Amino acid sequence: MTAATDPWTVAIIVGLAGVTVVARGFFFISSRPWPLPRWAERGLQYAPIAALSAVVVPEIITTQGQFIATWQDARLFGATAGAAAFFWRRDVLATIAAGMAVYLPLHLGLGW
Repeated sequence: MTAATDPWTVAIIVGLAGVTVVARGFFFISSRPWPLPRWAERGLQYAPIAALSAVVVPEIITTQGQFIATWQDARLFGATAGAAAFFWRRDVLATIAAGMAVYLPLHLGLGW
């Protein structure tokens, strides 16, 4: 323990580690299976979509934490092209290819 580490910091780290171990090991304590309620299973189906949206959407509509102020942004056009390709083909590779095919020329060629 260095001079910069006070006892409260150590206590908080140990406490959080204990809570993590108990929370993750809680389901292993019982020998019988713990079925999730139907509403929880249904909600977990949407978790990956929500997580992806939470990462991608802010990257498209903001720059340095501020909303983009101009329509001349290659990310907008690339995301629109990617979404259109997805709804047309329902193929992830086509989505990526279409989005990048629009984004790269605008970003590298026009400097958007």
